[in-house]
Amino acid sequence: MRVLVVEDDEVLAELLAEGLREQGLVVDVTRDGAAAIERAAQIDPDVVVLDRDLPLVHGDDVCRALVRSGSPARVLMLTAAGSVDSRVEGLTLGADDYLPKPFAFTELVARVTALGRRTPGRLPTILTRAGITMDVGRHEVRRGGRFVQLTRKEFGVLEELLRAEGELVSAERLLDRVWDEHADPFTTAVRTTLKTLRQKLGDPDPIITVIGRGYRLP
Repeated sequence: MRVLVVEDDEVLAELLAEGLREQGLVVDVTRDGAAAIERAAQIDPDVVVLDRDLPLVHGDDVCRALVRSGSPARVLMLTAAGSVDSRVEGLTLGADDYLPKPFAFTELVARVTALGRRTPGRLPTILTRAGITMDVGRHEVRRGGRFVQLTRKEFGVLEELLRAEGELVSAERLLDRVWDEHADPFTTAVRTTLKTLRQKLGDPDPIITVIGRGYRLP
């Protein structure tokens, strides 16, 4: 699941991002409304955690823009105002859920996860190819009936390859989909992760490398 956190408080934004990443989510962060609208169009997030009281471009306007653009992202609106009228107003704008500050982080995670499950056109959770079976919901991978224990990044890379259904997946796409905006575009993380993924999947190597273009499953 990919989450976009929009929060102008730098400390809170980073705490939220780090906590969500520890839950295995891919997280991007923006600090203002204009950047949020632009970033959402680029990454197509599953859930947007949106502070309502943003400077310059208000959170209400961000929510309206997401709705107008036809974005399938679910919006969890955060605000210091916890009155019923405020919650109703936020939901009327197009938000899917509302969480007043201060809040328990465990509740935010539960709400984000629940919203992610409701994203329209949700992709299949059981993926099979090249003798590999992945249960995305259970975070389990088997090859030839053998359980394969993967790290979050290895799992994410394999999921992208499985969803591509034999088509090429570039290193740039893997970096964009499995990592986040903090990833160095010149990093060797993709190559390193693919190496350990291949080792864990075992022989014969199911991942085909097309030099200069990307990777695919047969």
